[in-house]
Amino acid sequence: MTAHRLQRSLIAATLGAATALPAMAQDRPVVAASNYPLAYFAERLGKGVVDVVFPIPADVDPSFWRPAISDIAAIQSADLIALNGAGFATWPTKASLPRSRTVDTSAGFSDRFIKTETVTHSHGDGGEHSHTGVASYTWLDFELAAAQATALSEAMIRQMPDDAGIITGNHDTLLAELAALDTRAMEVGAGAEGLTIITSHPRYQYFAAAYGLTAVALEWDAMTDPTDAQWDALQAVIADTQAGLFIWEAAPTAASRERLAGLGIKDVVFPPMANRGDDPDFIVAMTESLEALDAALAQVR
Repeated sequence: MTAHRLQRSLIAATLGAATALPAMAQDRPVVAASNYPLAYFAERLGKGVVDVVFPIPADVDPSFWRPAISDIAAIQSADLIALNGAGFATWPTKASLPRSRTVDTSAGFSDRFIKTETVTHSHGDGGEHSHTGVASYTWLDFELAAAQATALSEAMIRQMPDDAGIITGNHDTLLAELAALDTRAMEVGAGAEGLTIITSHPRYQYFAAAYGLTAVALEWDAMTDPTDAQWDALQAVIADTQAGLFIWEAAPTAASRERLAGLGIKDVVFPPMANRGDDPDFIVAMTESLEALDAALAQVR
């Protein structure tokens, strides 16, 4: 058993559920993931032969997660550490991660990163934070998601050559499902031609760019009712763009939905799945979101 595999086993035995580690067989390799899409891809790619560490609580935004020392130790001991890249999270820049066992899954398409403006704001009790430099929700372009799955698959095969056949077969199946999502998203985007969509948060840049949507992002927290100033700003956007559809990243309050309806705005929930959703199957959740978006677009066209 390698030193880091022994360290991982000791950590799992000592910390157990406290670090949200799965029950791991000592002879199974482990992949640690920085967001839920990568955790899901790793689970699909290594089904039956690989364990996945994803210690981020379901109610925490992985972009702003602050790992405890025990979390870092569990991640460092994994056979492979899968990062989203594109500036998705800051903790990897502050932790000492083993370079030979770390893969930046978006590095291969860095030329396709979308530049953003710096915006500083706060969410509930999460404190003030900024969106700076580069849009990071790359997987919402399903072609880029497939590229990330491929980068992860190749890294897993390098680290786990004994399981190469299983990983390769699972990779082919996963790519086919992501390609189907990409095709469906193109169909949905074609139905939005000429329309402006408002999003509650700047999460959908890659989705909009890939599928031909015109989107205006606000800085709203779905969990709290917007302020009067935010409603005033929304009405200004509506007047300027004639937008008729609003995308939430999470289910909003009933009061917010009611007020949107009063403004003549149709709304739809499209979770970007950075963390676990109500349905933890990424493919199923994205398919359902695309269908919900298509149905909402049909009502505003």
